[in-house]
Amino acid sequence: MKYTLYTIAITAVLVVLGGGVFIYSGAYDVAASQADNAVVRWVLKTVREQSIDHRAEAVQLPDEAVLNDPKTIQMGFEHYDEMCVGCHGAPGAEPGELREGMNPEPPLLAEQAGDISLRELFWVIKHGIKMTGMPAWGVTHSDDKIWAIAAFVKKLPEYDALDYQTMRQQTAGSE
Repeated sequence: MKYTLYTIAITAVLVVLGGGVFIYSGAYDVAASQADNAVVRWVLKTVREQSIDHRAEAVQLPDEAVLNDPKTIQMGFEHYDEMCVGCHGAPGAEPGELREGMNPEPPLLAEQAGDISLRELFWVIKHGIKMTGMPAWGVTHSDDKIWAIAAFVKKLPEYDALDYQTMRQQTAGSE
């Protein structure tokens, strides 16, 4: 028993020392231009998804009528078109150059938003995601505005390029 505890203690010390040497060696390439290896990519993706899932459970959804209100959707569109298209694209609106250099690459929400719950969308928009380039819009936007963005993003897969362009024209006409 004593030998086992001694072995565990020595192993733990060696792991900590080895980790310290690795961290301070600079051996791991943190360049966004280099893809992570499969293990690191899996760990980061899994941690991100589990963290968002866990925290989004506590988000309280507003009334469905508010989320489906055309004014809410229009407000969400305006914010999305101004702040999000460059990284996430939209129907008929390709993402900008900024997206090309991001690692991990931001999701194309017109294709992927259907797989993301409203609670998750709200949480991510409000709090952002570390080390991805996704900012925490809750610092500058009220919950009502964030819900509007989330409601619009959830509907984004339903729109085509003509719908999106029409919304842009309506926004430009109301200014």
